[in-house]
Amino acid sequence: MIDTIIFDFGGVLVDWNPLYVYRDYFRDDEKMEWFLENICTDSWNMEQDRGRSLKEATELLVEQFPEWETEIRMYYGEWETMLKDAIPETVEILLELKKKYKMYGLTNWSAETFPIAWDRFEFFQVFEGILVSGEEKLIKPDKKIFERMMEKFHLKPENCLFIDDNLKNVEASRAFGIETIHFKNPDDLRKELEELEIL
Repeated sequence: MIDTIIFDFGGVLVDWNPLYVYRDYFRDDEKMEWFLENICTDSWNMEQDRGRSLKEATELLVEQFPEWETEIRMYYGEWETMLKDAIPETVEILLELKKKYKMYGLTNWSAETFPIAWDRFEFFQVFEGILVSGEEKLIKPDKKIFERMMEKFHLKPENCLFIDDNLKNVEASRAFGIETIHFKNPDDLRKELEELEIL
């Protein structure tokens, strides 16, 4: 029986996107997309979520691509601009669920930047516990982060429902034995929760 809901944050409850910094800067979508696919890549950013320091990550890229130094330093220099708003419709669902279930967070997020989000968004206070990948030096979809989540907060997979927008994380969570919803948008989330008789 499900008594605990676990939320991912980025793309589910929080609208975070590097485009909010680089679109105005480049004013050329093709050039911007090339930069994000080849210089400040998702895989590079993921290592910060795994615990690498922002300083080390930045200097590593500047050394590799000195001609892009300005743009590389913008990534964390203007990171707060990438963190736009809460996604209000999902926050509304979160608050409804809080009335009936224990609430936890499981996020791939740098330990250095997560406090900025914590200070900005009041809804984080809803959670009884949050596991931040950068603090644990583990990232989704690694099975070990789900093991750590269960151990840290004394949870059982069969009692949990996890909501995440990344398909790889969804598949890993299901393989671990956690009921999981692949988040696409708030309306679909509400429908799926109603079908599961969770909401």
